[in-house]
Amino acid sequence: MGFGLVVRFVARDAAAAHAFDALAEAALEGIRTEEPGTLVYVNHAVSDEPHVRVFYELYADREAFEEHERQPHVRRFLAERGQYLESFEVTFLNEISGKGTSSGQAAR
Repeated sequence: MGFGLVVRFVARDAAAAHAFDALAEAALEGIRTEEPGTLVYVNHAVSDEPHVRVFYELYADREAFEEHERQPHVRRFLAERGQYLESFEVTFLNEISGKGTSSGQAAR
C-alpha cells in the first residue's frame, strides 16, 4: 500500500526560496537515480505565495520512505534546509485508493 506525505515549506525571503529550490534540486538528482521505491517526489511553487513550496512525495510503502530518509542526498537536504526556512509542516498520508498509485486500488 502506498505511503506519502505533503510538506509545506515557508522560505524567509525570495533569495532563501531560490537557494532552497537549488538545494531541493540537488537532492532530486539522487532521488531520481537511486530510489526505485520513491514513486513521486515533486517540489511545487504556490500561486500568490512566492516564498512557499509544497512537496508531494509518494513511496511504494513505509520501508521505501525510510530508505529514502537514509540516503546521503536526503540527509544533506534535511541538514541544510533550515537555514532558508521560516517554518515547515509535514502531513503524512496513507493511501486508500486511486489511479496511478503504487497499488492501483488499495483496500478500503
